[in-house]
Amino acid sequence: MTTAAGSSRREFLAQSGRVVAAAGVASLLGNLGGWALSYAADKEPIKIGILHSLSGTMAISEVSLKDVVLMAVEEINAKGGVMGRKIKPVVVDPASNWDLFAEKAKQLLVVDKVAVVFGCWTSVSRKSVLPVFEKNNGLLFYPVQYEGEECSHNVFYTGAAVNQQAIPAVEYLMSKEGGGYKKFYLLGTDYVYPRTTNKILRAMLLAKKVPAADIMEEYTPFHHQDYQTIVGKVKKFAAGGKAAVISTINGDSNVPFYKEFANQGLRAEDAPIMAFSVAEDELRGMDTTALVGHLAAWNYYQSVDTPQNKKFVADFKAYCKKNNLPDGEKRVTDDPMEAAYFGVHIWKQAVEKAGSTEVDKVRKAVYGSKFLAPGGEIKMDEANHHTNKPVLIGEILKDGQFKIVSRSKGLVKPEPWSEYTSPDKGCDWIGHQGTYQKKA
Repeated sequence: MTTAAGSSRREFLAQSGRVVAAAGVASLLGNLGGWALSYAADKEPIKIGILHSLSGTMAISEVSLKDVVLMAVEEINAKGGVMGRKIKPVVVDPASNWDLFAEKAKQLLVVDKVAVVFGCWTSVSRKSVLPVFEKNNGLLFYPVQYEGEECSHNVFYTGAAVNQQAIPAVEYLMSKEGGGYKKFYLLGTDYVYPRTTNKILRAMLLAKKVPAADIMEEYTPFHHQDYQTIVGKVKKFAAGGKAAVISTINGDSNVPFYKEFANQGLRAEDAPIMAFSVAEDELRGMDTTALVGHLAAWNYYQSVDTPQNKKFVADFKAYCKKNNLPDGEKRVTDDPMEAAYFGVHIWKQAVEKAGSTEVDKVRKAVYGSKFLAPGGEIKMDEANHHTNKPVLIGEILKDGQFKIVSRSKGLVKPEPWSEYTSPDKGCDWIGHQGTYQKKA
């Protein structure tokens, strides 16, 4: 008993010592944590720019990108910031006005002197700001799928190139698995992204022996609302069966287009719509009952089943609720939001690796970097400023979410210049100076 009692006492004293020591360490760590946060708070913050349309026709898509970038900033600041410095966002609204995009970009780079800018959705907005970024050696992280045929030293493209979205989407439709479609109605908004993407798709379809008569192509202006005549043409085109619509419609025109499609009695089984700019966030404002079965091609969906995605979705809903954003915890995540989110983290990693916010040093640190994004690990290309990503085909469900019906094997390497229209060109900022001529 004595031995046992003595042993118990020794254990008690030892445990007490461990508790006291642990408490001391915890206290010390707490103090160090407080000191670290205090230190971060004392250092000059790093200013970053957020350049998204918060009004006008593109607000339906871009407001959520602003929100998710701010959430990423809050996450990073909560952990002490970047190199002990907090991030200070400067948010501007170019209001879906392409000329204003250039003015706001210049303001961010020259007046506010931000270290990096996260922004743009449409290619026309990106084309408007390119000269500003290249003249002032700024750095833009662009989060949306685009048409390619570009290779800027001042842009990192975290969205998809055509070979990571549009081409695999049409290949899927032509496959037995995707329905074996043989006729294609290319319908888009009238600007550079739809026209260039459809130029590449038309070349691809012709190369795959689809007759020119079985390829329709039509465009509408931004904010177009009356789709009665066009949907009537689609209905006539699809009457013989095996026809699909390839939609590159952007912005709020998607709402009346899908509505008219349903109004005229067209369903996915009659002619599926394969969309490249409609995701969970756009469907949030629509009655999706009649849209079940229509398709989209992206690199991420809210329904992706990974632990980090479940956390990402929950964190975004909580962020919206906490900040009293419209719809609060009913908000959803989508592909451009994921690309905008991991773009901030890729930049943070690069700054810490470079030990500097200087654009030339950060740029080199981005090459080949990896990040465990909500949809899975992505990799920045070693040379061409684009992102290696998976390709996913999704089918619209009644609740506005997507069921993933096809997935690429692993990550797909980005090709800024398409093999169908520019097989002689490549993009490489390491071995070449941007766009270069491939050897025969």
